[in-house]
Amino acid sequence: MKDILETIILNLVEDKEAVSITEKEEEKSIVLEVKVAESDMGKVIGKQGRVAKSIRTVMKSIAGKEHKKISIEFIG
Repeated sequence: MKDILETIILNLVEDKEAVSITEKEEEKSIVLEVKVAESDMGKVIGKQGRVAKSIRTVMKSIAGKEHKKISIEFIG
């Protein structure tokens, strides 16, 4: 799960060194915290949050196959 998200994020940002993803797994839910460089935050969120929403949609469909709920938090 974390690997897929990391691949998506790394292809969006310029400062790949600043990307870190923290995974907190509970019984039926997963929380992923994505930290990127301040300059790349706009690319990850997109206009009116469209890119972030798309990332969440893709990850929710993957998590749904494993019968888990997922939430993604973007931290600048």
